[in-house]
Amino acid sequence: MSILRRQFGIRSLSVLSTLMSPCAAWATESRLKVGQIGVGHAHAAGKYETVSRLSDFYDVVGIAEIDTKMRSAAAQSSPYSNANWMSEEELLARDDIDLILVETAIDRLLPIARRCLEHNKHIHLDKPAGANLSEFHEVLNLAQSKKLQLQMGYMFRSNPAFQFLFNAVEAGWLGDVFEVHAVISKQVGNLERQILAKYPGGSMFELGCHLIDAVVKLLGKPDRILPINKRTHLDDDLHDNCLAVFEYPRASATVRSSVVEVEGGRRRQFVVCGTRGTISILPLEPPQLTLTLDAPRENYAKGTHSISLPPMTGRYDGDLIDLALAIQGTRAYPYSYAHDLTVQQCILQASNMPLQ
Repeated sequence: MSILRRQFGIRSLSVLSTLMSPCAAWATESRLKVGQIGVGHAHAAGKYETVSRLSDFYDVVGIAEIDTKMRSAAAQSSPYSNANWMSEEELLARDDIDLILVETAIDRLLPIARRCLEHNKHIHLDKPAGANLSEFHEVLNLAQSKKLQLQMGYMFRSNPAFQFLFNAVEAGWLGDVFEVHAVISKQVGNLERQILAKYPGGSMFELGCHLIDAVVKLLGKPDRILPINKRTHLDDDLHDNCLAVFEYPRASATVRSSVVEVEGGRRRQFVVCGTRGTISILPLEPPQLTLTLDAPRENYAKGTHSISLPPMTGRYDGDLIDLALAIQGTRAYPYSYAHDLTVQQCILQASNMPLQ
C-alpha cells in the first residue's frame, strides 16, 4: 500500500506548533521564578536546561543538591556551569519562588515534594512518584488542598505524535480501541544497572512508567495487570527485561521495557489499533506517526498516511510551557490528580511492587 505524506491535522491541535516555540504567543505576561532541588534524577539536567532556555516563561533563581560530590560534579558540567547554588532550606525559604523542579533520586522525590508543597510552592515532580502509593496519595491531597499545581514528569504528554493520537482517539477516528502495543527500551552499563537494581520493578518501574501514563490516558484504569519481569544477568538483581499486560473489558495493552536492547531507542514505539483504524508512532523521538483509516476523516482519505508533525524544540518544552500556563491561570492543566494516582498504582502493579 502506498504511503501518502500529509500535514499534521485535527483542528483541535492547531496550537501545537505555537506551543513548541519558546518565544510563543502563549508566553505568560510575567515570568515565573523557578528553582530546582536535586541533580540525581536521570532527567534533572534536561529539565534545568529547559527552564533556563524558556526565558519567556521562567526566571531561574537557583538550584540545591545535598550530596557534595554530585553537586561538585554537576557544577563543572553543562547546563549547571553558571548555576546559582544554594541549600534546600535557602531555596524553600524564598517567598518569590513560584515553582520547584523536584529532580532528586527516586527515593527522595516524595519527601522533597511534600516539603515544597508545605512551603506553598508549585512543583514539577519527576517520575516515577516513589515506591509508596499511600505517601504519593498524601502528597497529591496536600497539593489539592493548597490549590497548588503538581505536574508529573512523564515525557510524552506534549509530544506532538501523542497529542495527535489522543485527539484522534477522542474524535472517534479509530473506532473502538481493542489493542495497544507499547515498547520503551535502551541499553545501560553496570553503574546504571546498580542504581536501577535498588527497585524490584526494574526497567518497568523506571522507564516503562512513561508509556503506562499514555495507556491510562487512552483506556483508563485496567481491570487487571499481569507483570512478567525477567532478569537476563544472573550476577545482579535487576529485572531488566519487563512485560506487563493490561486487561480491559474489551481491550488489552502490552507494555515492554528493557535496558539490555542494543540501540533500543530506535525501536521505541506506541501502536493503537481500533475497529476503524490504527495509529503507529515509531520511533517515539523524534516522532514519526503513521495513520491508517477505513474511511475518510476530515482531510484524510481512506488508507495509510505518514503524518508530518510540527518540530519539537526540546523534549520537555511543551510540558513546562503547559505548567507555566496552568500556574498563571491562562488555561487548565490537562491531567488530573486522580489520573496521576491511577497511573502510579498501575506502575507499581506492572512492576510487581506492593501497593502500600
